[in-house]
Amino acid sequence: MEFLVFLVIAAAVVVAVLWGRKYFRKEIDRAKRINRANKDK
Repeated sequence: MEFLVFLVIAAAVVVAVLWGRKYFRKEIDRAKRINRANKDK
């Protein structure tokens, strides 16, 4: 039973990470560009 719970939690984490990457990709790229611009100054 514990293994089933672990599988469900692991699957939820994987889905959350994949969804988060897809959803926040633009924000992450924008943040990286801003950080690079600040370092160049």
